[in-house]
Amino acid sequence: MNNQPKHLKKTFSALTLGVILLVNSSIGFAKEASVTQAAQGQSAQSAKQQVVNLNKSTLEQLVTLKGVGHSKAQAIIVYRQQVGAFKSVNELTKVSGIGEKIVSENKARLSI
Repeated sequence: MNNQPKHLKKTFSALTLGVILLVNSSIGFAKEASVTQAAQGQSAQSAKQQVVNLNKSTLEQLVTLKGVGHSKAQAIIVYRQQVGAFKSVNELTKVSGIGEKIVSENKARLSI
């Protein structure tokens, strides 16, 4: 490197500095993304742990139940509109597509 002209040494130094800055900013961005994803994961986890009232919960709250997607959540809402309020958690099995397994997996989180 000692045999190279001064302008090449300066170019090499500037290039090296640029690479270092780029790598550092990429690492910082990756750390930010990880923190954001972790926060979202915690938020989703806490939503999954909340008690879900079968008679009052919204579609968004119902889909946090294990095994319940948008169509089953909508079926729960339609059932309670047509039949009335749930009288017990086990009555949930009367909703089309909801069986004993879904009720038992979510029993700790369900209320009426």
